[in-house]
Amino acid sequence: MLGKVALEEAFQVPWKMEEASGNIDLFVNQDREAEYVSGIVNIQDRVREARATGVGYSICSLTVPGPQGEPDPKKAEEFATKANDWIYNQIKDYPNELGAFAAVSMHNPKQAAEEARRAVKQLGFHGVLVNNWQHAYNAKGERTLLLYDTPEYDVFWAALQELDVPLYIHPAAPQAQLYELLYKDRPYLRGPPQSFTIDVSTHVLGLISNGVFDRFPRIQVIVGHMGERLPYDFDRIHRWFEKVEKPRGMGAQKSLYEYFRDNIWITTSGQFSTAVLNFCMNLVGADRILYSVDYPYECYHDAANWFDNVNLNTRDKLKIGRENAKKLLKLHDYKDCNAPYHQ
Repeated sequence: MLGKVALEEAFQVPWKMEEASGNIDLFVNQDREAEYVSGIVNIQDRVREARATGVGYSICSLTVPGPQGEPDPKKAEEFATKANDWIYNQIKDYPNELGAFAAVSMHNPKQAAEEARRAVKQLGFHGVLVNNWQHAYNAKGERTLLLYDTPEYDVFWAALQELDVPLYIHPAAPQAQLYELLYKDRPYLRGPPQSFTIDVSTHVLGLISNGVFDRFPRIQVIVGHMGERLPYDFDRIHRWFEKVEKPRGMGAQKSLYEYFRDNIWITTSGQFSTAVLNFCMNLVGADRILYSVDYPYECYHDAANWFDNVNLNTRDKLKIGRENAKKLLKLHDYKDCNAPYHQ
């Protein structure tokens, strides 16, 4: 299928490559390490891969940990601004093939909103991506985490609603205390096998249960990896929210299903399973699913070989492959955006 749009395609800035090299084994199959090291920083690699696999437009986003891994507010803000400027200069020569999500520091919600506005309005970015929670220091100087479902972040959500662009919540490595408690003796569960999905799904459920989508009903949040397992627990979460938590005072005004219908999107990144796709389509519908790869952690060819051969009706395949993304990201003309599709 030509003209696919891929939304979770990571990059690293060159000045962070040495610092990040120690975590490669956590996120990358060792057989693909050389491909990853090249692809994460060389934008030309993903252009070549995309062209070979029918991807017409790729959204580039700063990889983990990004500004979210920097506990010092000033350093995190400077990092985000520099990274946004760097990727803008990398993609500007490919206006019909590459776009970007902005990186922001989430220490100061007002400053995050300002950087999001700059990136969208001045640089032409399509939204914002955060690597889950923000590492920070508390009043005692101890490491802590900031999540974005509390009222002080309303200024940030208001900006996203005003800009009419989505936020992608991407996983990050477990924070030090969680690592010590859960993964020190279980290192093989860090990252994609377990910790990523638990942490992001908790964050998303926090946005729902603390009423963020009710205060800002037009905001759109994207969750990768086929919903970070949330769809598989929908029925139980829904029943418990409705029968137990709402009577206890939970702020969410609508049902879990309605939030996934109105505010939340899921992508196929790193989940190249027809059974999982069919399950999620039956649950949330093809209108809320977006094609993605998770490059360079995953391979463009693996994703395309799977999706292009999935037995779907033409309408749903076009929706998931490109039409939903065109609508969400307000994409206009890009490479193969209107290419005919044949089963």
